[in-house]
Amino acid sequence: MGGSDQDDGRREGTTPAASGDTNDFWDQALADNPQETFVLRLYVVGNSPRSQLAIRNVRRLCDEHLVGRFDLEVHDLNQEPWLARDAQIIAAPTLVREQPLPVQRIIGSLSDVQRVLVGLGFPPHEPVDP
Repeated sequence: MGGSDQDDGRREGTTPAASGDTNDFWDQALADNPQETFVLRLYVVGNSPRSQLAIRNVRRLCDEHLVGRFDLEVHDLNQEPWLARDAQIIAAPTLVREQPLPVQRIIGSLSDVQRVLVGLGFPPHEPVDP
């Protein structure tokens, strides 16, 4: 086996994980395909504190990590109950990434930014110990 002379996509000296800067890591991951638009749908139930938290979390994530690269729709399943069946929603809040394919679903408050970004299709990032 051994080493390979093939380029694995890493850039020498630009590993944000080495500096511990999580935002730089995600910015670099997103920059690898800047033309890609994320079509996201967030399904919530009513105006509960849990729904409000999920809405705030996904908007903050989009504003910080997907600037100019997302289309977000928020649907209240109390107002549009048929969407639960049509979108195969079994729990709320649920964030659905419709594009790019494949479709991904993330259930919960969406407060763990790294988990949500991985769910959206970005490579996992383990923080560096201080």
